[in-house]
Amino acid sequence: MNQDVRRWLLSSTERDNPHTRVDDAHPGAQAWSTGNVVRPLVDGADYFAELHRVLEATTEGDLVLFAGWQVDGDERLTDDPSSAVLTVLDRAENRRVQVRGLVWRSHTDQIDFAAEENREVAEALADEDDEHAEVLLDMRVRRSGAHHQKFVVVRHRDDPSRDVAFVGGIDLASSRRDSSSHHGDPQPDPLAADYGPRPAWHDVHCAISGPAVADVETVFRERWEDPSPLTPALHSRLRDKLSKVRDTPTPLPPQNPPPPPVKDGAHVVQLLRTYPHLRRGRAYPFAPSGERSIARAHRKAVAQARDLIYVEDQYLWSSSITAAFADALAANPRLHMVAVLPHRPDVEGVGERMQWEGRQQAIEQLTAAAPGRFAAYGIENTTGWPIYVHAKVVVVDDWYATIGSDNVNRRSWTHDSELAALVIEDAGLDHSPYARSLRLRLAAEHLGRPLSGGAHERAMADCVSGPAMFEAFAACASALQSWHEGGMLGPRPTGRLRPLAAPSMRPWRRRGLEVPQRLLGDPDGRPRQLRSRQEF
Repeated sequence: MNQDVRRWLLSSTERDNPHTRVDDAHPGAQAWSTGNVVRPLVDGADYFAELHRVLEATTEGDLVLFAGWQVDGDERLTDDPSSAVLTVLDRAENRRVQVRGLVWRSHTDQIDFAAEENREVAEALADEDDEHAEVLLDMRVRRSGAHHQKFVVVRHRDDPSRDVAFVGGIDLASSRRDSSSHHGDPQPDPLAADYGPRPAWHDVHCAISGPAVADVETVFRERWEDPSPLTPALHSRLRDKLSKVRDTPTPLPPQNPPPPPVKDGAHVVQLLRTYPHLRRGRAYPFAPSGERSIARAHRKAVAQARDLIYVEDQYLWSSSITAAFADALAANPRLHMVAVLPHRPDVEGVGERMQWEGRQQAIEQLTAAAPGRFAAYGIENTTGWPIYVHAKVVVVDDWYATIGSDNVNRRSWTHDSELAALVIEDAGLDHSPYARSLRLRLAAEHLGRPLSGGAHERAMADCVSGPAMFEAFAACASALQSWHEGGMLGPRPTGRLRPLAAPSMRPWRRRGLEVPQRLLGDPDGRPRQLRSRQEF
C-alpha cells in the first residue's frame, strides 16, 4: 500500500478499542479493508432511489439490517406512493428476507424528537405475520445521549458480490428526500420558520461495495448482541409489552464471510465510530470505555493538513473541538479552511440560542487563528430560501475523506453513537481521486456549476487547488451577498453561497448559555481521566 495512503489511517492500536470485532477480519494491526468501491450519494433523493432499488431486488434468504436516529415509516423513497419505508420493508419480509432494525428510542416528541415515529415503525413490524422482521428501540445511551448512527446493510445469500452498505448522515425520515436542486422533500418536517413550509435539505451518504460491507455489518451485530436492557425506564418496558415490541433481540443468522473484493476496486475503507463511556455500572461489551476513533482520526488528519480542510457540517461547535483545526491553521500559513454550515439553527427559542453560542465560540477561534484563510458559508436555493445543511463531510488535502453521521462537536466526538466511513483511493497518485472528486462535486453544487460529465470537469478546473477553491467560494458568496444587499436588482448571480460571520451575542447572555450548552447541547462522554487531560 502507498505510504501516502497509510499515513491517513488509524492502526488498530490507534483505534484504542481492543474489545471490538470490527477489525478481526483484517490482518495484523490493519484496521481497514481494501478492494472496495465507494460511491458518494449527494442529497437524499439519490440515496433513497438507490436504496429502494436494492431493497426491492432482495429475495428469500437475504439479510437487511438498518440503524437510525429517526425512521418515519410513511416516508417515500421515490415518488411512487408504494415506496414508503414500511411498505418496502414489509414487502421484503413477505419475500422471506430477514429484516432487522436498531432505532433509537428517542426523547419525547414534546421537545422536537421522534419517539412516537420510531415506535410506530417498531410496532408495525412486531405483528405476528411479520415473522422475518424485528425492530428494537434502543436506549442504551448516556443520559441526554442518542444513537445517531445511520446505516443500512444488505447481504445477498446467493450472490455476495451484490452486497452493499449505505453509511452517512441521512435518516430514513421526512424532509430528507430532497434533490440537488433543493426545493425540499414533498413530505416535509417543519424546521425554524426561516426555512419555509418545505425546507430545503442538503445531506450526503455513500454506498459501499466490497469487503468493507462486512465491517459495517459487524457494527450492527455488536449492538444487536449487546445483552444489556434496551431501556432502563419501567414505563417504556411496560409499553413495549403491551404493544408487542420486543425487549430482547432474537439471534441473528450466522455472519457470512466478507464479500469478495470488487474488480479494480481501489478504495481503502476504514470505519470510524464514537461510543460513549456509559458509567454507573453500564458498559458496551464491544467498547467498555467507549470508542473515539472519529475524533482520533480527524485530529490525526487535521494535524497533517497543508493545503485545504473542507468541512460540511450541521453544527461546528465548541472551542475544545475546533482547537485542533485552529492549531493546524496557525501552524501552517498556506493552509485554508472552508466550512459549509446551516444559515441558522433548525430550532427556535432556547435551543437556538444555545446553538448560536457554540457556533460563535468556534468561528471566532478559527477566524482569529487564520485571518483571511478561514471562511464559513451558508447556502440557499435559487428562490432564496436557505438550505438546511445536515451533511457531515470532512476532506483534508484531497487525501482524507469521511462521510458519516458525526458532526464536528463534542457530542459527536465523545457522547453519542456515530459511524463514519473514511475512504482513500489508492491510485498511486499525489492525491486520492475519491477525495478530490467528492470535494469538487460538492463545490460544484454550491457554486451553481455542472455536477457531472465533461462539463463538470471543465467547469471545476479552477477549483482543483485548495486555495483556488477558497477564492472561488469567496467570489461567489460576495456576488450573491451584494445582490441581496442591493435589493436583488438584475439577474441573480450564479451560485448558492452566502458568507456567515460569527453570531453576535451579548457577553452576559453568552455566559448564561455556556453551562446548558455544555451539559445538554454539547455534552462530553469521555471517561473522566481523558476529559481532564483533554485527550480522546
